[in-house]
Amino acid sequence: MKLFVILGAVNAFISVALGAFGAHGLEGKISDHYLAVWETAVQYQMFHAMGLIAIGILIGMTDIPMNVAGWLMFAGIIFFSGSLYVLAVSGISILGAVTPIGGVLFLAAWVMVIIGIVKV
Repeated sequence: MKLFVILGAVNAFISVALGAFGAHGLEGKISDHYLAVWETAVQYQMFHAMGLIAIGILIGMTDIPMNVAGWLMFAGIIFFSGSLYVLAVSGISILGAVTPIGGVLFLAAWVMVIIGIVKV
């Protein structure tokens, strides 16, 4: 489905932009710990942006039902990376409780990808 390829490409773009911002704009402004948190957010956003693109291609080339996987992965990016970005710049530690929700959404998305491929 074209939508997941677009969502993946947009998230890849955002990941590169936020990675550059973290490396050049945040260095020296936040602690090394929070800079590492920012880098983790960037890394996972990029991994799952590529996952969204792959899901979109799989949907377009086959009859594999991957819509649920795509939406779970997109939500995972928002919850996981989004919470880490806000945590890194704000230091609001309660946001660390939101991050695992994103991790579970990522895991669920990958399980749905596996199930979709097995059903072929």
